[in-house]
Amino acid sequence: MLDNRKKIRRITISGIVMAIIIVQSLFPMLGYVPIGLINLTTIHITVIIVAILFGPFEGIIAGTTWGVFSFINAWTRPTSLVQTLVFTNPLVSVVPRIIVGILAAIIYKRLSHFGLVARSALTALICSMLNTILVLGTIYIGFRTPAVAQAYGLKNPELLGNLLLGVVGTNGIPEAILAGVVVPIIVKSLSVVLRKNNLD
Repeated sequence: MLDNRKKIRRITISGIVMAIIIVQSLFPMLGYVPIGLINLTTIHITVIIVAILFGPFEGIIAGTTWGVFSFINAWTRPTSLVQTLVFTNPLVSVVPRIIVGILAAIIYKRLSHFGLVARSALTALICSMLNTILVLGTIYIGFRTPAVAQAYGLKNPELLGNLLLGVVGTNGIPEAILAGVVVPIIVKSLSVVLRKNNLD
């Protein structure tokens, strides 16, 4: 009976997580926060929180959902030429997000000697930067072509590395800081609720 309850809980949580991430993916203001000239991704925060609270299986579900909808959006409603040229490849749009979903759960577990807030913050910082590095690294390794360089406004594909490093500074670091602040707050609050309802 207990196993059935766990299965039902896991299916329910996975369904809720998928629904949240789909909504974030379909409504840009929920998944991407415009700050000045940049858009900070927030969907990774949802993925990291889910992986921390529920484990690697739910983390995989969350990361896969995020990646699949990044892939779909790149085909159906791209916001830039770069998205069309690059994110239509699942190695860029899907695989890094799955890895983040798995590793968030593993890293959080490995940091058990820290308190909940510190564990959550460190996991969020590491996984947020990991997502940025995996996505931009894959672009640099596999898509250093004249077409992609031109889409970024560059004439020389060899300058793509410098531009991507700039993106790490303008987007990657602020996203990591945002995740490092928000994730511990939500994880701490939800942990209390889950314990009260015996769902942890």
